Amino acid sequence: MAVCETCGNEYYLAFEVRTVGGGTHTFDSFECAIQKLAPVCEHCGTRIVGHGAEVSGRFYCCAHCARSADSAAGMEIRDAVGAYPG
Repeated sequence: MAVCETCGNEYYLAFEVRTVGGGTHTFDSFECAIQKLAPVCEHCGTRIVGHGAEVSGRFYCCAHCARSADSAAGMEIRDAVGAYPG
């Protein structure tokens, strides 16, 4: 059995998450994985589980938070779902 690195629970259904940077993390639930790995919105502090928004290298949970934190840069946000920027 593996031990969750967030909560310390030993669980027979634990799973591993491998990051692009080569890290390997073990968790017993998606909640623990999110708590450990998901970025935090720089405006409201919410964990960013979905796409979120990145403006000038800063991460936000939604366009509203991005606009609230930086109104000028936040106005540049466009929905890019399905679009390839390059």
